[in-house]
Amino acid sequence: MSASIFEDGFSSDRLFNQGYSYTYDDVIFLPHYIDFPTDSVHLASNLSRRIPLSIPCVSSPMDTVTESHMAILMAALGGIGIIHSNLTSSEQAHMVRSVKSRRVPLLSNPVFKSPSDRIQSDDVFDASNPYVLVTESGSPNSKLLGYVACKDWVKLGDKEVKIYDYMVNCTDFTVPWSYDLGAIGEYMEEKKRDVVATVRENEVVDVVAKEEVARIKGYPKLGVGTVGPYGTWRVGAAIGTRESDKERLEELVRAGVDVVVLGSSQGNSIYQIEMIKYVKKMYSNLDVVGGNVVTVSQAQNLIQAGVDGLRVGMGSGSICTTQEVCAVGRGQATAVYKVASIASQSGVPVIADGGISNSGHLVKALVLGASIVVMGSFLAGSTERLLGFLCISFEQRLPGFLCIRMVAE
Repeated sequence: MSASIFEDGFSSDRLFNQGYSYTYDDVIFLPHYIDFPTDSVHLASNLSRRIPLSIPCVSSPMDTVTESHMAILMAALGGIGIIHSNLTSSEQAHMVRSVKSRRVPLLSNPVFKSPSDRIQSDDVFDASNPYVLVTESGSPNSKLLGYVACKDWVKLGDKEVKIYDYMVNCTDFTVPWSYDLGAIGEYMEEKKRDVVATVRENEVVDVVAKEEVARIKGYPKLGVGTVGPYGTWRVGAAIGTRESDKERLEELVRAGVDVVVLGSSQGNSIYQIEMIKYVKKMYSNLDVVGGNVVTVSQAQNLIQAGVDGLRVGMGSGSICTTQEVCAVGRGQATAVYKVASIASQSGVPVIADGGISNSGHLVKALVLGASIVVMGSFLAGSTERLLGFLCISFEQRLPGFLCIRMVAE
């Protein structure tokens, strides 16, 4: 009896060389034999040639997804955030510096007052920042004298009194910004403190409460995170291909950005190729991710230009209308497979961008050849709840499905 009778599904080569364009929902994988526990699976991958990640996820450079807070949380989990460019270059650079100056997954944006100030409204407090820090001048770069807790302020009978009449005086509640959660917790226990401030070069960065340390340490996958050579968290930023983006790029480099991502629905253009060459010429140690592309020829052009990573996707994202408006694009499953097949020959990681609406789509992207998956609408509007979701997904669900075969649905 011929072996073809027992054929069970299609190989990837056979499926994707028939001339059809498949989306993630057009393909499904057959289970294979597993002889290893899920905790032996390592999900480390590369965003670009020189940017390794512990988890294969990056938060999208959308203004509803990635700003400082999301980038900090992604780095804490071992991924990375790409800060969007729908703001001024100085604002974007400030967000990059904000991420680089932290080593705990918090972004409290502390409020500062001087001892002679008055707090007459609870507007200065909020759920994520129930403290006001008191410094000599009322600015973050002057001597820290104490703090005011919201729970103490609400008990005041006279809200007109000056802060120095009721603030908590303490001179030993600062720790270096480089302290991790464990070191901060130990310091709090030693000094019997409920709150500490992190300081970098005599400037206050954050205020950290004891209950926050206990809560965040409970996340199972919160470890060292994505750390660069100087001990700071890695962060990326999006830029365009206009002449003005060269000035934006310069500000981002001064802020310490680790990777820039060129944003365009059609990455295979003279404008992007020239920008890639400019970045590599001016900042040879800075990785640049190009795209978006969906074909082998597109990918080859950007690889030849010197790109360090490729974003793949056209018309598959939640807000991308390229296929409907311009009648241009490709099914995301086919696009990822085809681009990865050529990019792998040059050691260029492929970043699957768009079409992720459930965890199964993430698995499909990785198996089809992507090194990293962009999370856009999947994370839109989220902040720290991202931690709990990703920890559960990567610890319990994803590893067990990495030994699979592919079949047309």
